[in-house]
Amino acid sequence: MSIPTRTVRAACPHDCPDTCAMQVSVDDASGRVVRIQGRAEHVTTHGALCTKVSRYAERTYHPERVLTPLRRVGPKGAGQFEPATWDEALADIAGRLKALAARDPEAILPYSYAGTMGLLQGESMSARFFNRLGASQLDRTICASAGGDALAATYGGKVGMLVRHFAESRLIVIWGSHSIASNLHFWTFAQQAKRAGAKLVCIDPRRTETADKCHAHLQLRPGTDGALALALMHELVANDWLDHDYIAAHVDAAGWAALRERVKAWTPERAAEVCGLDADAIRALARDLGTTPQAAIRLNYGMQRVRGGGNAVRLIALLPCLTGAWRHRAGGLLLSSSGWFASVRDDAARQRPDLLAGRRPRTLNMSTLGDDLLREASPDFGPKVEAVIVYNSNPVAVAPESAKVVQGFARDDLFTVVLEHFLTDTADHADWVLPATTQLEHLDLHTSYGHTDVLLNEPAMAPLGQALPNTEIFRRLAAAMGFDEPCFQDSDETLAAQTLRGAVTFEALKASPGWISLPIPDAPFADGGFPTADGRVRIDVPGWGLPDFVPPWESVASAPELAARYPLAMISPPARNFLNSTFVNVKSLRDIEAEPVVEIHPDDAAARGLHDGALVRVFNDRGSYHCAARVSTRARPGVVNGLGIWWRKLGLRGTNVNEVTHQKLTDIGQAPCFYDVLVEVEAAA
Repeated sequence: MSIPTRTVRAACPHDCPDTCAMQVSVDDASGRVVRIQGRAEHVTTHGALCTKVSRYAERTYHPERVLTPLRRVGPKGAGQFEPATWDEALADIAGRLKALAARDPEAILPYSYAGTMGLLQGESMSARFFNRLGASQLDRTICASAGGDALAATYGGKVGMLVRHFAESRLIVIWGSHSIASNLHFWTFAQQAKRAGAKLVCIDPRRTETADKCHAHLQLRPGTDGALALALMHELVANDWLDHDYIAAHVDAAGWAALRERVKAWTPERAAEVCGLDADAIRALARDLGTTPQAAIRLNYGMQRVRGGGNAVRLIALLPCLTGAWRHRAGGLLLSSSGWFASVRDDAARQRPDLLAGRRPRTLNMSTLGDDLLREASPDFGPKVEAVIVYNSNPVAVAPESAKVVQGFARDDLFTVVLEHFLTDTADHADWVLPATTQLEHLDLHTSYGHTDVLLNEPAMAPLGQALPNTEIFRRLAAAMGFDEPCFQDSDETLAAQTLRGAVTFEALKASPGWISLPIPDAPFADGGFPTADGRVRIDVPGWGLPDFVPPWESVASAPELAARYPLAMISPPARNFLNSTFVNVKSLRDIEAEPVVEIHPDDAAARGLHDGALVRVFNDRGSYHCAARVSTRARPGVVNGLGIWWRKLGLRGTNVNEVTHQKLTDIGQAPCFYDVLVEVEAAA
């Protein structure tokens, strides 16, 4: 006998370009979620979910969910709490924040990122709250600002080709992306193209499972992508594999003339030496790009987490403009599609910057949190940070140079509030932990950075325990603070209606299957029309000049003295079954990963007397962490892959890979350089 169920429309909330349309099956009698599936009718999702999200109910019903407000009773970091009521929590938090705001509201810092990508549970009522308060602003740089800013400077917006058209491409270059793990639905389109005869090329310092399934893999050194792009341009020019008409009509003429001169010096041999590649492999890729009309580049954010990441994205984004690949709907480039949604998203109505009332609070970069929490007040910095409100993030685990982040959160004079589902590394340091709902328990709206659909997420179940949506928590905090503006009374439905405009309204979305596709042309830039001031692709950008290769902060070539002590470059891509630090505490997924590992090439392991499975210490001047060595050619010689991001307390000896990363920033976008690190590896004592 089948159990009567109802089906609820949903959307995956996680920081992934796929933004899947889901359907949630709920037992009518108990109200319990019994199944989560991808929507077969949604073109991008086509019925499939990744392993992580297919187990989302396990995360929601996890026995360690925080389901009541918690007040710290032990030392910071010990994770010792007692339950409290919402009234007690709100009264104490509001009293502490009022006292700080009376002296200087900029001493209060919000810290959030993409724990949910939802427009409502992300930055809506929270933004209103902090704008009204006059708190410090947060520059949310930790993932994509180098590449995003660079792409927008080149094309005029974060726009690109439609992901479904990769299925028709004849050449697909997967650059800086482990698509099987982090962009699964793009990969299905790439596989369709491969079965139809397309060539797939992977560019990645790590030999990923994606690289295994491509026809060619250029396993370059971390941070050298810009040099490779310049050499590809050199070959396009030298062999006249250029679409002169497209360039003349749609590309910055003066900028191209100057860049054309620059690329003359970037022979394949020169780039091969910088990148650690074979010069003939560079020539072959250039020939493929220059002679295949339907050539498409799937660029992802892995390659921009280095010092020169922004310049590298600028250079790569120019390649399909030079060859005229944009003339074809199966040609061009996709890094982010988020710019397409500008016409249907009213961020000002949602976030209400007018509540600042003319104030201009300082902006702190989330990627330098470790340093900023340890700074004293000064004329240049402003007031000391005395309170942090964390939501949708786990900075103690994910922010760079984590020893400093931990030291900052351990300050006795720092008041910390964390909105969370679980007692994460960051929550362990909180004065108050407030129980937040999961995606199955609240309303939300979603756009995407990998496709062009607006999606609806309906609540499938009542919130467990005393958990509340982020929106409701900030509504209640606003009331406790005495903020009486009517906007703090807006319901989630009202917020949703205010957020959407133009061709997509909330009412239309509710009447839809659960998504509405934007009316984007199949070949959006076949006739130019880029969203720049003059419709042309920009090369010589005011303030930045021409794009160029910018070497890493830390590499054997750019920092030889440092490399003498720490000769191994390190990148830290996510473990396949985690999404940053999300899902690390889901036992079934953690069991698949087994333990923190660093992949090391057999030659480097032999030189250090290391065997597969050995407990090792990965270290540099900033700190060290312990993990198991996985001796594998997935790492190239001279490079180790520290798969992350484990919660510190669930890893080995209480640290994780970010113990050795640094807080230096990228050339563009002021983003972190997680993949621009030198380390040494030794057997652990």
